[in-house]
Amino acid sequence: MNVSVDYIAIFIQFLVGFGFVATTMVATHYLGPKRKTSDKLASFECGIDSQGNARLPFSIKYFLTAILFVMFDVEVIFMYPWAVNFKELGSTGFVEMLLFIGTLLIGFAYIIKRGALKWE
Repeated sequence: MNVSVDYIAIFIQFLVGFGFVATTMVATHYLGPKRKTSDKLASFECGIDSQGNARLPFSIKYFLTAILFVMFDVEVIFMYPWAVNFKELGSTGFVEMLLFIGTLLIGFAYIIKRGALKWE
């Protein structure tokens, strides 16, 4: 039997999902109210009147720390399935995980060496 026939149900599910999202976005755009007043267009910060410009530049260190956290956090997520299947993977899985952790540590050492986590 043709293998592509097995994926038709998944393809139809993606079409239905994307169709639903597109339909609801278009419907809310055309059916929703469009009353733009100065009060609605003003910025709102927890009931306190805003002071100054909201477009102040942030230090790149803030964004770098956030990106590094997300990167290492996502990589650590890959360790959970390995821990669950530790016995089934055997010594080959253990060596592969040691290589994975070694790669993470090399990247972490590079980040520390470059001073990416030092706040000035």
